[in-house]
This record gives sequence, C-alpha cells and structure tokens, in this order.
Amino acid sequence: MLLKKLQLKTIDYKLVLTMCFLLFFSSMVSAQEVIPEIVAQKPAEPHVGGQKIDGIIATVGDYIVLDSDIDKGFLEIQASGGSTKDITRCQMLGKLLEDKLYAHQAIQDSIIVSDAEIRSMMEDRLNYMVKQVGDINKVVEYYHKSSVEEFKTYFADILKEQKLASDMQKKIVEGVEITPEEVRNFFKKIPKDELPTFGAEMEVAQIVAEPKVSKEDKQKVIDRLNAIRQDVLDGASFATKAVLYSQDPGSSSNGGYYKMTRRTPFVKEFKDVAFSLQEGEISQPFETNFGFHIIMVDKIKGQEVELRHILISPTVSESALKEAKERLVNVRTKIMNKEISFADAARTESDEKETRANGGTLVNPNTQDTRFELTKMDPQLYGQVSNLKDKEISQPLLNVDDKGKKTYKIITVTNRINEHTADYAQDYTKIKELALKEKQIQAIAKWFDTKIKDTYIKIIGEYRDCNFTNNWLKK
Repeated sequence: MLLKKLQLKTIDYKLVLTMCFLLFFSSMVSAQEVIPEIVAQKPAEPHVGGQKIDGIIATVGDYIVLDSDIDKGFLEIQASGGSTKDITRCQMLGKLLEDKLYAHQAIQDSIIVSDAEIRSMMEDRLNYMVKQVGDINKVVEYYHKSSVEEFKTYFADILKEQKLASDMQKKIVEGVEITPEEVRNFFKKIPKDELPTFGAEMEVAQIVAEPKVSKEDKQKVIDRLNAIRQDVLDGASFATKAVLYSQDPGSSSNGGYYKMTRRTPFVKEFKDVAFSLQEGEISQPFETNFGFHIIMVDKIKGQEVELRHILISPTVSESALKEAKERLVNVRTKIMNKEISFADAARTESDEKETRANGGTLVNPNTQDTRFELTKMDPQLYGQVSNLKDKEISQPLLNVDDKGKKTYKIITVTNRINEHTADYAQDYTKIKELALKEKQIQAIAKWFDTKIKDTYIKIIGEYRDCNFTNNWLKK
C-alpha cells in the first residue's frame, strides 16, 4: 500500500484504513472481470457458526448484501492477483456496505446512469473477459449462470451499481481543494524520522518523426471508405462493416460503437463531425491523427450521441519509414555537434504535438508530473532509457503504438533523482497529492457519518459483532 510504504504514521488510523480500501478496491473493481483458470482458494478466516447458509446479512437503503457476496469479494481479489490474508470478513463486509450506501445515495441525489453507459461498459468488460479465457460460455459458467442473456442481466445490475457508487464518490470529493498552507501543515506534522522515502526517478524527453504518407495511399483509404459508405446506404450493416474492416481496437469488435458527449475526450475533428450529423446520417470520410474515419449516428439523446465509426489508417511504406529514421539521424548529429539543443530541436523538428512545446519532455500519465519512478515506469520506456548515460541520446528507435501506428524517435534522460527522503521543495507535487488525499478521505468520512444516520441500515447475525471502521451499527 502506498501509505504503508511511505510510513505516514501520523495520519489517523481510521483514515489510513479507508485509504487502503480506496486504493486496493479501486483496482479490484476494474479487475472484477478477470476470470481465474482455477477456482481461487477460500479465504483463510473461517466463517463463524459452523455450516454456512447463504442469505441476507445486511440491508442498506434499497440494497441488500448476501453472505456469498463476501466470498465473491475474496475470490475476485485473488483472481486479480491480490492477497487476502490481511483482509477479514468484517472488513470485506464494511467495504460492501460502503458501496451499497454510495449507490443508494446516488439514486437519492438523482445521479443518472443511462442504459447506453451500461451497454458500453458491458461490451468493454465482456470483450476483455473473452480475451482472457477465449469463450463467453466460460465466463457464464464461472458466474454460475445458465445462459449468456442471464449473465448479461446479472452483470448489468452489478455494473450499474458500481457506476452509481463511483459517480457518488466523485461527487463527494470533486469540490475538495487544498491550499499551499494546508500542504505545508500536512508536511510539518510528519516527524522527521517518519518522513516518506521516494524511489529513484528520472525525467525523459523525446523527438518523434512520423513517416509521411503519400497522397496516393491516402486516396486509396478514402476510396475504400467511400465504397463501404455506399454499401451501407444500399442496405448493408454498418456494424458488420466495422467488425470486418475497422482498425480501431477499442470499438471494432463492438461494431464501431461509441457513446459520447462534447466533454468526452475524443479528438476535436472527430467530435466536430459527430455532432454535425443527424440520426441515421453517415459522414463523408475525414481525417484525424489516427487515420481516416466515417461515422454513422445511431441516436441523439439531448447532449449525448450514440454512434458507430470505422477507422482505416493508410499503409506506411518502407521508404517513408526509412526517410523518417534518416531525418532523426540528422537531428541527432546536430545535437551531438552542439549546433542545437535537444529541447530546441524538439520544438522545431518533432512531429509529436503533445511534447513538442515542452522541448520534448514526457509527462507521466499516472501523475501528470514530468517525473517517472523507475519501479513504476512503463517497461518499454524503461528498456529504452535504462542504459542511457547522462545527456546521452539514443539512436533512432522504432515505436509501434497500440493502434499499430509506426514512428521513429530519439530519446534522452534530462534529469535523474536518486532515492531520497521527502523534501518539501523538491517533492511538493507528491506531498500535495498526499495531503489532498487525506482531505478527501476526511470529507468521505464526514459524509459517511451523516448518511449512515439518515439511512435505513440493518446488519444481522454474527456480523453485528464486527468492529467496523464506520458506525454501521449506529451505536
């Protein structure tokens, strides 16, 4: 656990336990669809009272918790590779009660989860599960359902509850902010001999060269998309065409389906076309940095659009790849000869918009900081930079992204930070994040104290003897 690793012993125990559950179970929820090859072992803690008979053990508002839900929680943690040895049945029940209260209150607060959202989540999770085991029927069997449809109905209810709980939790903490003075006070209250230790980090910069696609190759893709578009206008299924021809790994198996609003993080060109179409209308081929697309709008619900799209990227020729590599060889030579700095070369020569303005400096997607902790760095990136000396520049490296797009890049390490005890000035961003987490946890704890008092909650049997973090028994 992060807080255990950093040894932040000054934080209240209740908050630490809550944080541990927030961190651990957030990964658990995203991994709930992982199907183990073998049945996970039973949790080590015995069930009190001899023979276990499944039944309702708790009620929270309109939601119930079954005794078997606790066992499923343990199995899902084990299936995702986690350890359950330090988690008791009482703690597991406490987490389930939290989720139920989040979902119950989300409904009271009129938080809406649409059927379209659930369908999209369902397809994503099912695609992932099927990739894990190779057959949807194995997924159905694992969940002890008699048919795919029965499983989908069951799983849709789970996904809806999870989404309600997630949206409610976000609503609670979205307005929580932290001031520099609060960050300073948070840091000052940690005894010097208990200050966290941060692992070795580095800052990395790169210059990217994209191979140029010829006009002829682009036109071939446009012609192909126009032919597909005409087939659909003549009665063919757009979804079937997407499955057969789309190169978008995120939607092709789902018939090209996406649900989006103007706030959905799609590229501007895609959103501009999507929101210009009427229901049933099919766009002309258009280009984004991913390739060429056509879009068909299925439904428009207020500010929300349900659509299908087909993506085809032009083929990059070997000569274009060679030209991109040679361009970087020349750029590297100029830098090595001190004709230009790496940062200036990135600003003028790099084809990567996201890093060009910052002199090629990469931003850690997990922290939004420029530092990468070595133990948590993407393995591919680590392999590219681990053997580079200070200020050394790599030879051009071929890079293939998750969509199959090929580019070349040169990369350098601009800064190294050795493992060290937390320093307020040097590690302000990390300390601020920890301080904000603590404040968010306090907001959540206060929310629970209030909502537990106002909500019908009943716990029965031996679980009334649990020592819960929250006051579920209203003592």
